Amino acid sequence: MGRKRTDLAIVNRSFWPDSQVIGEGLLQFAETAARDHTVCVLTQTSGNLEQTLADAGRGANVQIRACRSYTTSGSGLAKRIAEAIFFMAWTFFSLVRVKPATVYVSTNPPVVVPFVVAVYCRLFRAAYVYHLQDIHPEAANIVVPLNRLVFKVLQALDNFTIRNAAAAVTLSEDMRTYINARASGDIPIHLLDNPSFDRVPAQTGLPEGDVVFCGNAGRLQRIPLVVAAIRAYLKAGGGLRFTFAGGGVHAQDIEALASEYEQVQYKGVISAVEAAELVAGHRWALLPIDDEVTRYAFPSKSSGYALSGAGVLAICGEGTSVARWVRDLNLGVVCEPEHDALIACFSSLEGASAPITVPDELRERLQISHFAQRLTDITLAGGA
Repeated sequence: MGRKRTDLAIVNRSFWPDSQVIGEGLLQFAETAARDHTVCVLTQTSGNLEQTLADAGRGANVQIRACRSYTTSGSGLAKRIAEAIFFMAWTFFSLVRVKPATVYVSTNPPVVVPFVVAVYCRLFRAAYVYHLQDIHPEAANIVVPLNRLVFKVLQALDNFTIRNAAAAVTLSEDMRTYINARASGDIPIHLLDNPSFDRVPAQTGLPEGDVVFCGNAGRLQRIPLVVAAIRAYLKAGGGLRFTFAGGGVHAQDIEALASEYEQVQYKGVISAVEAAELVAGHRWALLPIDDEVTRYAFPSKSSGYALSGAGVLAICGEGTSVARWVRDLNLGVVCEPEHDALIACFSSLEGASAPITVPDELRERLQISHFAQRLTDITLAGGA
């Protein structure tokens, strides 16, 4: 089929600087690989990414191919689906042009773009590594139930992508088990935590804040339960203070709660660095998650919480991967997702500090530099 013109293509809809954490990790991955290989990044951007990289002195020897992004997380579902299909077609033709020998692709966007990567690699005898940061269509189906036929088709496409990959990467043992069972494949599946910014060195002394939630207040984060329990707890005279930051479909509910009680503060959407500072200034960090989704995803905010030194208050079932993560690493407490249990848990935390010592091994593997190096090893060097 002819000599490959590029050693590695990195395909991800979001990239640095718009994606501050994963985007930074992928940029470091590209920069590391570009020391010894020809590397091309296929992504979307709302600006001039090449110029932004040049101005920042980043991306040496990395070729950028970026199509324009027209939607945001607040755009309508139809527009986002249309743009995902457009990015899928653009990705396939871009791969044909740059002709990479190896491709890294993740679930951003899910199913369709990884599938066209698999088709390209099958046609042009290239290899690819598939990074499942979420398992779709199952994760999407929890939020918006899909037509059964559509669900089965998307699942079949994704199983094809998984089975034909040189290797896969995912977040938790539960996710690896599910991927193996669903796809019936025998490819190696590596576990790799999502990284986060480490706590800011300027943060010294004891945290002044009580409880913080920092991240997406979406449909899977049990926000209605959290808001109702906080309202009842404060109405009964509870003494904890609560800080929220981030957007999402339930942001208005949080904002309304903050307008009712002085002990609740809502900071809106903030940067990843600001989020690290904010969490590090609190004793406890809220980690509510729908039990079913933990089979198909793992909350991205967990890494930042662990690195902050705050105690994690996980609101989920005892049998979930999130509950095991908190207990096994001694990172905090787990509360059943039930109204009265959560109110009682808040009461038990009054005046209680969380003497959390983050294990050195965990701190190391949550660094962005570790994330980038592991992706380099897995994708290009056959790392274990």
